[in-house]
Amino acid sequence: MSGIVWITGASSGIGRAAALEFARRGYRVAATARRADELATLVDEASGQLGDVTAFPGDITDAEGIASVVAAIEEDLGTIDTALLNAGGFQPMTVETFSAEAIRATMDLNVVGSARCLEPLLPRMMARKAGRIFMVASVAGYRGLPRSAAYGASKAAMINMAEAFHTELRPHGIHFGLVNPGFVKTPATDRNDFPMPFLMPVDAAAKRLVDGVLGRSFEVSFPFVFTTIMKLVRCLPYGLYFPLVRRVTRSRSS
Repeated sequence: MSGIVWITGASSGIGRAAALEFARRGYRVAATARRADELATLVDEASGQLGDVTAFPGDITDAEGIASVVAAIEEDLGTIDTALLNAGGFQPMTVETFSAEAIRATMDLNVVGSARCLEPLLPRMMARKAGRIFMVASVAGYRGLPRSAAYGASKAAMINMAEAFHTELRPHGIHFGLVNPGFVKTPATDRNDFPMPFLMPVDAAAKRLVDGVLGRSFEVSFPFVFTTIMKLVRCLPYGLYFPLVRRVTRSRSS
C-alpha cells in the first residue's frame, strides 16, 4: 500500500472515479459520502485492485459527524496522508429565480462544508508536520458567469481559501492545493441544459486529477484547452470581459 487517501463526495462523479484510480495505484482509500449504499458498491468495484476502498459514510454539513469520520479513519486505517475535499453541489440561479437562501445553502455546502472537514484534519496533520490536502473548486470561480452567482461565488471563495492556506501551511510541512475542473461528464453535468465545451470523460479527468494531486503543483486544472481559455479570460479587463460574456450567452441562447 502507498498511503491513505480520504475522499469526500466519493459516491458519484469525479470523486468516485478518483477513488477507483487511487485504489488502482495501490492506495488505501477512505471514501466518504452521505449515500452508504453507493459507497458499498464502490467498495465492491474496487476489490481486486492493488489498493482498496473502505466506506466511511458522513455528511459535510454535520460538523460533529465529519469530525467523527476523521477520527474513525485514523483509528481504523491509520493516519490520513492525502485528503481530497471533493463534496459539494451546484444550483443554477438566475436573477428571475434569485434566492438568498440558495446562496446561503450553496456557501454552507461548498465553502463551510470544506471548512468542517479541515477543522478536525488540520490539527492532526500539523502535529505530524506532514500531509497533503486538495480542495475541488471549479473554473467557474475564476470570474462571474451568468446563472452561476451562487455556485461561482462559492468556488471563488474556495480558490481564495486555498491560496491563503497554501502559504500558511507550508512551514508546517503540509501541501495545500486546488483542483479546478472544467466540464466533466458526470451525473451532475448530465442535468445541464446548455452546451459544455471540451466535455471530458470522467475516467480521464480522474487520472489527470490523481496525477496532479500526487505531484507538487498548487493548482490541478483540466481539460487543458478549456481551462487555459478560462485563465486568459480571467485576465481581461471588464470593458472586454462583459461584452464577450454577453456575446457568448446570446449565441448559446440562439
